[in-house]
Amino acid sequence: MKQLSLIFVLIIIALGCNTVKVVTEGESMNKENYNSIFKNGRFHNINKWKQPGMISMLNTMGKFIFSGNNRTPKALLPVQKADLSKFNDTSKNSVNVTWLGHSTTLININGYKIITDPVLEMSASIFGPTRYNCSIPVETDSLKEIDVVLISHNHYDHLNKYSIKLLNAETKVFIVPLKVGELLMDWGVDKEKIVELDWWEEYSCDENLTLTATPSQHFSGRGLFDRDKTLWASYVVRTPNNRIFFSGDGGYSESFKEIGNEYGPFDLTIMECGAYDKTWHHIHSFPEETIQAHLDLKGKVLQPIHWGTFNLALHAWYEPMYRAVAAAEKFNVQLALPILGETVDLGKYIPQDYWWEEYVDNKLEINLANNGIK
Repeated sequence: MKQLSLIFVLIIIALGCNTVKVVTEGESMNKENYNSIFKNGRFHNINKWKQPGMISMLNTMGKFIFSGNNRTPKALLPVQKADLSKFNDTSKNSVNVTWLGHSTTLININGYKIITDPVLEMSASIFGPTRYNCSIPVETDSLKEIDVVLISHNHYDHLNKYSIKLLNAETKVFIVPLKVGELLMDWGVDKEKIVELDWWEEYSCDENLTLTATPSQHFSGRGLFDRDKTLWASYVVRTPNNRIFFSGDGGYSESFKEIGNEYGPFDLTIMECGAYDKTWHHIHSFPEETIQAHLDLKGKVLQPIHWGTFNLALHAWYEPMYRAVAAAEKFNVQLALPILGETVDLGKYIPQDYWWEEYVDNKLEINLANNGIK
């Protein structure tokens, strides 16, 4: 199933200064003018990238199927059942994030409850991939009174049908990139609860919580024929007291500097750091570029995500952290390194143990080159 998942993704890949605007529910559902690049019925990245040729893709598929390089852990990874007391705290003086694996986090920012890219089941889709040999670190029926579910793009490992249906009744608003809302409506979400955002558009839940969609360099698609027909995005989450950046997926680009100049500094950046490869480098950052993006954003604490959960690339499962830690140490970047289910509580508790080292069996040589670091 894991092999089928990556092959499915690879086939999809083979096929193919701003003014902020405030929007309300439903307003962007049928828009005609775009801040993002929309041509001939498809969205495009700001920076063009050369898609890998068929020979290159077949070579990568062959390596994934027939070679082994510790892509999955040999032992059970540590999992802590999430303590939701922090997430459910309605006071206005806390910022905390609980990592549930991959890109799914529970954010409490000054009493507001936000869930990012929820995948609350063992497999991201019927094609896979399946989580490493670890469980989901939360009782899903305990997730109540959610202010925002935040979706970065429509790939299966970020937009999960089961999870959307599960959270629907408990969620006030779903914020998604352009043209993703129709899928949520097909799954039973009321149109009035969906806010579609273009890059540089923002939505305010009230006078104290504003979310802004910002550019990312990635792609979209859930099948062979819908490549880039919906938008992808990163997000700025801000209150009068604090700011968080959520990257979603994407390669490194100059957009991080633009976002940092417009909205930084950030108390916390939650950044993709895994499932990269030289074949698709422009749409998934190397770990060193994750550190560079954090610096561009003027972030204070960086929490790596998009690693340690699914087998989606050729690198060893632990490689992203060795590379990220090496770059972070060089540039004096503070990392938050929770195990699954653990909560990062800014100003109070930031886990920094290199916990994965205990679970590395026959460590392979890792390239610690300064890819992307300036």
